[in-house]
Amino acid sequence: MDRNSPDRGGERRERRPPRPLDARRLDDLALSYVARFATSAGKLSDYLRRKLRERGWEGEGEADIAGIVARFVELGYIDDAMYARGKAQGLLRRGYGARRIDQALGAAGIAEPLREDARGSEVERRRAALVMARKRRFGPFGTGERLDPATREKQVAAMLRAGHPLAHARAVVNALSQEALEEWTDEAGD
Repeated sequence: MDRNSPDRGGERRERRPPRPLDARRLDDLALSYVARFATSAGKLSDYLRRKLRERGWEGEGEADIAGIVARFVELGYIDDAMYARGKAQGLLRRGYGARRIDQALGAAGIAEPLREDARGSEVERRRAALVMARKRRFGPFGTGERLDPATREKQVAAMLRAGHPLAHARAVVNALSQEALEEWTDEAGD
């Protein structure tokens, strides 16, 4: 029997609504958020706006979200360039392509010049395609027998959804051996 079931006679306490925010509580929320999570200025701004919608505002005037974010950037608590590099490198290591990285950084509110810098070199993008192929057993990492065209197309489509360019997806899926893929990756660095 559940301890909160009505049969036990247990009364559930009514949860009272959280108090509306004022300037100090909004600042405390922002500080605890950046202490817990690596974040960007855009993500912190979105978080604070969401909290204001949920809890309301009882401070004087309008809530100064832009001021809080600017102060945190100035103090070094938030660094969009470092966040973009870290997020992009993590996605590359997991096998995602440049387009998917660009989407993730755009959703985090990272500006286009920083996204361009974080996308990685051609060698890194090819290595990411190789990581995905190994992980998902695409192309020469698969069963070892030649793939039928329908299976090959499905593998290419999966790589495209992961953000890889069509040329990379086809090169990986149609490669004859793992060694050929290693050479393909290395030739981008030349």
